[in-house]
Amino acid sequence: MNTDQFGLGTGDYVPDPEHDTALLVDAFFDSIAATAGEHGPASAPAASMRARLAELEAASADRIVDEPARFNLRMTLALVVGYRVLAPVLGRDEAISAVRRAFVEPLGDALRAGTRAMLDNAPDPFAAMVAVSKSREEYAFGTGFEFERAADDDGRYHLNVVRCFYHEVLEAHSAAELTPAMCAFDANWIEVIDPDRHGFRFDRDTTIGWGGTQCPFHFERVR
Repeated sequence: MNTDQFGLGTGDYVPDPEHDTALLVDAFFDSIAATAGEHGPASAPAASMRARLAELEAASADRIVDEPARFNLRMTLALVVGYRVLAPVLGRDEAISAVRRAFVEPLGDALRAGTRAMLDNAPDPFAAMVAVSKSREEYAFGTGFEFERAADDDGRYHLNVVRCFYHEVLEAHSAAELTPAMCAFDANWIEVIDPDRHGFRFDRDTTIGWGGTQCPFHFERVR
């Protein structure tokens, strides 16, 4: 079984938004369907959720400002679909928790394994992680997000996300309460960073989804 489903451990990682989004959405809908089935007849199989997702994508096509936005829209609207399936069954708060689990956990082991392999095998883990961040900014996030590089040198890479496409889409669908679930997904790779082992630390003390004005992604070498 391939534990590095995102291809991070190869040392020449380039995001593949179509592949990565398909992995995430398939795993997410399978988890949501399983949770719904635990609380009664499986009234929302994954196939019906994919059909609803396609309808929402078509209705929101004006948000596809570039190719990354196409897949970011799909991923974000998948959360909306899953939430609307579970909320009538579980109630608002438990549905939010279930959506978070369904989004964060299924591919968590794969993301942790890939990130760990990349950092452990890189001649310079800090430089490797910065390269991944910059690659994702270009190929996975695109112009639907706005970034500010507050520091970018050999010892620091401080990236601030000042506009979040995910949050805007969720707000437009009256589901901004789901943005923290998307923020939580990053914990899968953040927790792998070991300052003693890899020579740098990561700090993110807030996010737009948590009520902040921006999302700071700050990487800094440990001197």
